[in-house]
Amino acid sequence: MTSTKRLWILLGILLVVSFGILLWAGTQISQAAPPMPERVVAEDGSAIYTRSDIEKGRQVWQSIGGMQLGSIWGHGGYVAPDWSADWLHREAMAVLDAWSRRDFGTSYDKANAEQQAALQGRLRARMRTNTYDAATGTITLDADRAAAIAAVAAHYESLFGDDPATMDLRDAYAMKNGTVPDAANRQALSAFFWWTAWATVTQRPDSEITYTNNWPNEPLVGNAPPPSTFLWSAFSVTFLLAGIGLLGWHHAVTHGRTEETHRLPEFDPMRHIKATPSMLATAKYFWVLLALFVVQILLGAITAHYQVEGQFVYGYEMANVLPYSITRTWHTELAVLWIAVAWLGTGLYIAPAVSDYEPRFQRLGVNVLWVCLLIIVVGSFAGQWLAVMQKLGLDKNFWWGHQGWEYADMGRFWQWFLFIGLMLWLFLVGRALWPTLRGNSEMRSIVGLLFLSTVAIGLFFAAALMWGERTHISLVEYWRWWLVHLWVEGFFEVFATAVIAFLFTRLGLLPVKSATVAVLFATIVFMAGGVLGTLHHLYFAGSPVPVLALGASFSALEVVPLAYIGFEAYHHYQLSAATPWMRRYKWPVMFFVAVAFWNLVGAGLFGFLINPPLSLYYMQGLNLTPLHGHTALFGVYGMLGIGLVLFCLRGMKPELAWHEGILKTSFWCLNIGLAMMALLTLLPLGTAQLFASLAHGYAYARSAEFMQQPFVDLLIWLRVPGDTIFSIGALALVVFVAGLWLFPRREDEVRERGDGEAPAAAARHGR
Repeated sequence: MTSTKRLWILLGILLVVSFGILLWAGTQISQAAPPMPERVVAEDGSAIYTRSDIEKGRQVWQSIGGMQLGSIWGHGGYVAPDWSADWLHREAMAVLDAWSRRDFGTSYDKANAEQQAALQGRLRARMRTNTYDAATGTITLDADRAAAIAAVAAHYESLFGDDPATMDLRDAYAMKNGTVPDAANRQALSAFFWWTAWATVTQRPDSEITYTNNWPNEPLVGNAPPPSTFLWSAFSVTFLLAGIGLLGWHHAVTHGRTEETHRLPEFDPMRHIKATPSMLATAKYFWVLLALFVVQILLGAITAHYQVEGQFVYGYEMANVLPYSITRTWHTELAVLWIAVAWLGTGLYIAPAVSDYEPRFQRLGVNVLWVCLLIIVVGSFAGQWLAVMQKLGLDKNFWWGHQGWEYADMGRFWQWFLFIGLMLWLFLVGRALWPTLRGNSEMRSIVGLLFLSTVAIGLFFAAALMWGERTHISLVEYWRWWLVHLWVEGFFEVFATAVIAFLFTRLGLLPVKSATVAVLFATIVFMAGGVLGTLHHLYFAGSPVPVLALGASFSALEVVPLAYIGFEAYHHYQLSAATPWMRRYKWPVMFFVAVAFWNLVGAGLFGFLINPPLSLYYMQGLNLTPLHGHTALFGVYGMLGIGLVLFCLRGMKPELAWHEGILKTSFWCLNIGLAMMALLTLLPLGTAQLFASLAHGYAYARSAEFMQQPFVDLLIWLRVPGDTIFSIGALALVVFVAGLWLFPRREDEVRERGDGEAPAAAARHGR
């Protein structure tokens, strides 16, 4: 049995076992999720909330942007508070203050330490006790809590309206006036916020931990990290060290073997490949990609600026036109969309190049898919704007407006449209690859992995269709992270690895057999931690302890291959200088080198910083989360997308000389700008929030009191230099690509002019 066949079998077994366990974890989450009560009543029998109130409140929350305006259970935006933690703290303070005035004749903050300790002890016993009656679906609360709930609800009804009393707070949270103009909807919204807070403080039946595993950190009610977070954090570090050791041993053994010398081609094997009509038609995908990228950067700048000017952007009341929740929605959604377009365009370009086969009507399919892409972007964005501006109505919001789930914001109709589009993409790529898949060439295995990753990208978007409008939040989160983690972080990675390996083998720089084995092994190592590592996003989303244990253990294994990413970076850099003609591909390869660097820093170091349960308990929803998100999403997948696009452009217009200086400017500005954004703002701000959370509780670390301090404003303003440099890099990339069509320079003309690039051009031809 060949090593390739053994690896295929091992990969198949791994995927079956991993997804089997992941599905089992979903059943555990479903059974252990915090209950949705039919009624919430006071001890005297008076009604506080009903299930319909809570469910309607969730609809209201989703319609205003949901996770894009503050967060729930730690998942979402970072300017407004986490509403679960904020409600919990406010309710606790309201009860303590009422008791203190009644028992000691003074407010809680003026009581002495002994009195405060006694009141806190009583509060913990009262709020952590589970009074849910499963037989009747009723939660019963004492009169003091009922009064506190009414007081906190009044605060939220004022905040989400246009009451002048909470104007300053709305400004601090970057909320527009009249976020929820209807008074009945504001009351329902308060019911939903109360239920999310109730789940964070109420102990599971026959347990001493809450439905959210004691998250958030709130000293007033006794929410502190449970023992399981310490235990499984220690195990995660152990698994990480063991995995690094085993992979190091494997690397030493396999790279110590003497391999047959691989003969490099004298000329570029892809230099004279004739691009087919469908391959040339993919150019418009790259133009759209660049437009989406530039708009995403602009929206990111507006979103960041809201944090220092509230409802204004340089004095203009932007919140009335583009509220924060819309700019952040579009910013995060565009990040996924433009990177996905890079994958779509690359797949459509590469497939005919692999098989040297142009199926009938392939160009028509490429063009139809492009039109569908434009309709989805425009239609979904319009629906989201109408929803957030409260012009769509709650009954239409789920299908046409804003779902409120970060990275899965578009309405269900547009999700179905996108899924159908991905099926068309899968069909177009698959039928172009089919001759190679049916043949017996040595490229068959690597093309097979490329095709299977294409299938996974197409099919796994279906995770976004697995929840309904009233599906329990814990299960929505379960499926949402299938989409975000497995679709974006998982199978995109496999697709990219296979594409890069194919490109290097097609260029003749790597032997096909060894490249195939390397790609299969890399896929196995990544998937070993990547599939079950999905669960590390669900520690505090109503999941039971076994899910926490699995997530902690396997998310640590995700970091293992990244410990050796430097070898990959160095190998790619060597390939860029392997032959004189490889200078033609210098900058695509340099972007691949950048991918390796940011894989180590963004996904590895910053990812493992927040992944262990004990770390994430304190850091979830603080600015250390976007530190990982920005450096991993753009640093890895963004750089990778740009590198693949440049490879396609080189093949699409092989006779043109490239403006190397412009690409150099783009490369270094993008990397330096991203590093400055991370090191000057996100890392210090997240660290400061972490100290605040440890010292005073999570609610304080996310509060206006903390986030409106002068040093926080300074850190936000320090994003300007990095963002400016990053934007220059993006614009340089746009100028470079536009120049290939608007100001083309042929390589032979450059040599004839002798304008200083002749030696480089000659080298690119291998002469």
